[in-house]
Amino acid sequence: MPTFIVLLGPPGVGKGTQAELIAEATGLPHISSGDLFRENIKNTTELGKLAQAYMNKGELVPDDVTISMIRSRLSRPDCKEGALLDGFPRTTVQADSLANLLTEFNGKVNFVPYITASESTLIERLSGRWTCKAQGHIFHEKHNPPHKPGVCDFDASELYQRDDDKAETVKRRIQVYLTQTAPLITYYRQLGLLSEIDGTQPIEKVTEALMAVLGKIA
Repeated sequence: MPTFIVLLGPPGVGKGTQAELIAEATGLPHISSGDLFRENIKNTTELGKLAQAYMNKGELVPDDVTISMIRSRLSRPDCKEGALLDGFPRTTVQADSLANLLTEFNGKVNFVPYITASESTLIERLSGRWTCKAQGHIFHEKHNPPHKPGVCDFDASELYQRDDDKAETVKRRIQVYLTQTAPLITYYRQLGLLSEIDGTQPIEKVTEALMAVLGKIA
């Protein structure tokens, strides 16, 4: 049977980095819902055009459109053994839809690692990010500062802070995620699938903890 992992964690917790490392270690494809949307819109697929139409009106893309994108992606040969899902589901309604979808692939959600960190840690990580205007290189005030303040080490272009990385915006993003996802955490905990991982540890320690949870398939 295929193995499906749902990776959860708030913005700034390092979920993207860990998803790539897990995918490499397990051989399962990393399916990011955000990347899936961008791919469909860029390639002007029917689903992409449908999603874009809702987005152009400032509306949320309906769950059935998102599920259809995921169904299409899971139908590719590289998902024969399963997949690592990142960014979906976000609600219990979506979790129910996902459970129904996975039965089409003779599978189910097997593991739900939840990477956690305090709100103050997340705000510090995200609001300290600065991006270079030329190539998009990313620096951090505390963890990866440029040699010269305000200047990119690689191409000497000006560094700026994206609106998404400003402290007030970051705080709102985290609050929205935690409020929206709280019922989902309870949902998977009650199913006995949730494993909490301390995301404040060094990257390699977080990876070790994740791989311990996923040991049966690593």
